[in-house]
Amino acid sequence: MDDKQWNVQIWIHEDDEDAVTTATAVLFTSDGKRHESVGRARRNPADRPVPGIGDELAVGRALSDLSAKLIQDGAEDVAQLASPV
Repeated sequence: MDDKQWNVQIWIHEDDEDAVTTATAVLFTSDGKRHESVGRARRNPADRPVPGIGDELAVGRALSDLSAKLIQDGAEDVAQLASPV
């Protein structure tokens, strides 16, 4: 069996007011497929700006969404193989 490597790149963007952080996670599989997910974190206006917290939440949400998409894709692939032709 061959080993495979999948790479995820993550881009993080903070708006000009440091109120919203957006993270985009893109997975590139070894067979050339590309999956993309976005996560956002919004700072409560009463809280002081701590960019690292927004980064963690936004990236975590993007990766969580990416995970859900991959699980759904796998489930759909299994269902297609299991259905009679």
